[in-house]
Amino acid sequence: MIIAIIILATLLALLAAVGFYFAGYAMGIRRQTLEDARAWQAEHYDLSWYDALEKRDYTVTSYDGYELHVQLLANPAPADRFVLISHGYTDNRFGALKYAKIYLDMGYSVIVYDLRGHGLNTPTFCTYSVRESRDLDALIRDSRRRYPEARVFGLHGESLGAATSVAVLKYRPAVDFVVADCGFAEIAPVLRGGLKAMKLPGWIEGVAGVCAKLRYGYGFYQMRPIDSLAESETPVLFIHGAADTFITPDHSQRMRDAVRGYSALRLIDGAGHAASVLTAPETYAGYVKGFLEKAEG
Repeated sequence: MIIAIIILATLLALLAAVGFYFAGYAMGIRRQTLEDARAWQAEHYDLSWYDALEKRDYTVTSYDGYELHVQLLANPAPADRFVLISHGYTDNRFGALKYAKIYLDMGYSVIVYDLRGHGLNTPTFCTYSVRESRDLDALIRDSRRRYPEARVFGLHGESLGAATSVAVLKYRPAVDFVVADCGFAEIAPVLRGGLKAMKLPGWIEGVAGVCAKLRYGYGFYQMRPIDSLAESETPVLFIHGAADTFITPDHSQRMRDAVRGYSALRLIDGAGHAASVLTAPETYAGYVKGFLEKAEG
């Protein structure tokens, strides 16, 4: 009996150790520096337009006192349209630039920022759209006050940024559209897919989710941007790489089906995760422009 208790206690301790390890791995942010992110962007497309822009750096205090570093890319022509772009996991504001030129060319001024725990912000853990969406809500409110000339105000996000841009809709923000590129409907299947790729059993995700709740106060079951769409009538364009094996296109399809108002889904052939705009830049820009024309109509 004593031996059985010892074996059971040992197994439970090992299970907890595995769960806490993977919780920390999943919610930790291995963030890039601004310099590394800019260098990556510069290797993949021309950034000379960015250097020529008038830029304004500032910080915005979020709901819990956390400071977010923000940058305005002012359109050279007077603009009454603004878009706020959210980058992906581990990236920073420079990851938003591959989308910024599309909007600048359409007459928008562009706001980019470092998501919580990324870029120049204070290090912290990632909650895969939970705290991040509250930060985005604070940024939207600040932007509406800071730029009262904005007649149109929209959101664009990539991966984590896309999930955040969808999740914020539950707060009924004053936005006119959302473009969500390769976002996840819920994080749990993505984590299970990552475990499978590592040749590990998927049930670890469930254990890690419990441990995440105990350690960080947030469980994976809370990280479901799709739940924010049921009552929202904000127009949403979902874009996804057809060859994305990390966050598979069915995530965007499920969210597209959940939208009450006007929405569209566009798949980019041959594009992997977060690579759609680089794989087919003209097609991508055309999808965004066409969507905005219909959404405004």
